Amino acid sequence: MTWKPHVTVAAIIEQDNQFLMVEELVHHQRVINQPAGHLDPDESLIDAVIRETREETAWLFTPQYISGIYLWKHPQNQKSFLRVAFCGSVHDHKAEQSLDEGIIQTIWKTRSQLLQCEHSLRSPMVMRCIDDYVAGKRYPMDMLIHLTA
Repeated sequence: MTWKPHVTVAAIIEQDNQFLMVEELVHHQRVINQPAGHLDPDESLIDAVIRETREETAWLFTPQYISGIYLWKHPQNQKSFLRVAFCGSVHDHKAEQSLDEGIIQTIWKTRSQLLQCEHSLRSPMVMRCIDDYVAGKRYPMDMLIHLTA
């Protein structure tokens, strides 16, 4: 069997000391996550994070930096996830847009509020991404190379 990690992207968006998060239903449980999702075939990582953020929050995301690259193995199902986290800003909110399937609502939470509901976070990557962002980790976007053909 060939090992294939799930490649995902996440958006770290902070305004006024609060982070844009989504509350979503995963396996019949309400969890909190960054706007995040899987990379589609033939899609760049940057296009994926912009698309996922729009679909899950109705905001248009402008990524400015990479804040981290994470590899995590789910302890129950043993699936591995490779997450590329981007930090940036949002604008052009489409309030009338319906959100992606499984998304209950978007919420803004401080780091302290997220720590208080740490048991509800979708994975340990959620808080780690926040902490790395708060620690000032920023890497240039041009370190990502998307080759075609």
